[in-house]
Amino acid sequence: MLHLRLVVPRSCADAVSSLLVEDARVTNVLVMPGASLDPPGDAMFCDVAREAASDVLGRLRSLGLDDAGTIAIEDVDASPSRQARAAEQAAPGSPDDGVVWDVVIEKAYADARASWSFYAFLTLATLIAGVAVVLDSSILVVGAMVVGPEFGAVAAVATGLVLAQRRLTLGGLRLLAQGFAFAILVTVLLALLARAAGWIDPGSISAPRPLTGFIWKPDRWSVVVALLAGVAGTLSQTAGRSSALVGVFISVTTVPAAGNLALALALWVPHEMGGAGAQLAINLTGMVVAGIITLVVQRLLWSRVPHHVRAIS
Repeated sequence: MLHLRLVVPRSCADAVSSLLVEDARVTNVLVMPGASLDPPGDAMFCDVAREAASDVLGRLRSLGLDDAGTIAIEDVDASPSRQARAAEQAAPGSPDDGVVWDVVIEKAYADARASWSFYAFLTLATLIAGVAVVLDSSILVVGAMVVGPEFGAVAAVATGLVLAQRRLTLGGLRLLAQGFAFAILVTVLLALLARAAGWIDPGSISAPRPLTGFIWKPDRWSVVVALLAGVAGTLSQTAGRSSALVGVFISVTTVPAAGNLALALALWVPHEMGGAGAQLAINLTGMVVAGIITLVVQRLLWSRVPHHVRAIS
């Protein structure tokens, strides 16, 4: 279930309350006339089955609530009541299959917004990856993957392309380009300092690396893994299962490839530059393509749900 918190202008309060009360997929409707001061209006609260949320929100927007009032959406961890179960049964499909497009879009815009924390985590992840390359440590590679925050921006690009949100697409692409450029630059500078101090030399990364050599050697399986990770990550975003993203982070070698590329630049090992750059590009492109396909399929599947099933009971 999802919890909706609404501020409704008096001009459409009756229409909104009637819509919520008469919809079998909505329950726990609470109306507090005149309770909202900014913006002025009635405060309304309700719970709606997740798989019906996009339809209900669309009906609320058609009444002008997104312009004249406000809408807030919250997850309900549990709702052990007969009314909640009845609302779930009245909605089509499974809650895990219901995509709340309003939430997807808002999250995508948030993930495409530049922040110091994004740059900090991506830079730290790239630095860890650089150390992993020098030490040939698979454990540190996994650690770098988990710390990297780049999938949110990747998902934002895919969402923007599917939903024709040009500003969102450009924002995600800009954040990815600037974020990786900054992280690689910082790693190059620190690698140069380490080289000057005698900690590393070209042999540190050109020597055989049985545990991390794959980072700069993309192959057909790199494409397969990127596509599968993109599908899994997009599904975890749309289904509200953020825990699954950890598996996505561990699957793809975007950040490790960036770390390897930075070291190759600092130590000037040309034969690894191209491979690491290609690995980074393959993973990012593959995840975007997979995200686009996943979102398109989800939209097509939901559009095939019979209209009468989604209609107000």
